[in-house]
Amino acid sequence: MKKPLLAYLTLALAVAFAAAPLITQPFTGYTADQLPYPQQNPVIQPIGATFSIWGVIYLWLIVGSGFGAIKAPERPVWHAMRKPLSISLALGVFWLWAANTSPILATVMIIAMAVTAISATHRADGHLRIWKRGPVGLYAGWLTAASAVSVSVVAPGYGLVNAQLAGILCLIAALAVALMVQSRSPTAWTYTIAICWALGGIIINQWGSGNWVILALAGFGWILLALRGAFGAGLINTTQ
Repeated sequence: MKKPLLAYLTLALAVAFAAAPLITQPFTGYTADQLPYPQQNPVIQPIGATFSIWGVIYLWLIVGSGFGAIKAPERPVWHAMRKPLSISLALGVFWLWAANTSPILATVMIIAMAVTAISATHRADGHLRIWKRGPVGLYAGWLTAASAVSVSVVAPGYGLVNAQLAGILCLIAALAVALMVQSRSPTAWTYTIAICWALGGIIINQWGSGNWVILALAGFGWILLALRGAFGAGLINTTQ
């Protein structure tokens, strides 16, 4: 695909992705009739208020893609990022439909969205970071957490494992992925912000539940990722 065409396609997909919630049935979690074993209180589900981050993600992706389409429609560094990002956004346009139709399909799709968004984050260099790695990193970080949450609901929902073990394993997996992303892209500070935002939502949601394993994992993960992110972003400099 020609570079200018991909630039405009990425912008169009970002707009369509943001518009999807306006024309698709709202999704507030997998319902009881979607799972053989309904999961009423997922152990690593962030509080509802944290999902407001989607407003920032939608707007920033549109603005960033628009800036790139106007200012750098043919730049190779933008083109490298757009390839995986456009795939992720294309899947995202139909994700709400999938979530209301099939939890398994939705889980597979959101994992694919996360993988391609992380790939786009790695390919987005530091030049004009606010328009490239900024929005893409925030998007990829939230998808990393959302993928873990989806698996932690669907796996026990189909009787594959109990909810507590699923939550622990999925939280550990999300933290491992986040550490990997930080290692490869230490300046992707918005990725860290999104992950820590989700972890904070989990901590608040589980506070007072007595689930100390989840609280400890989420709390330790938050501290570790925040510190590594601060070092990577240059907010903490040990050489001075």
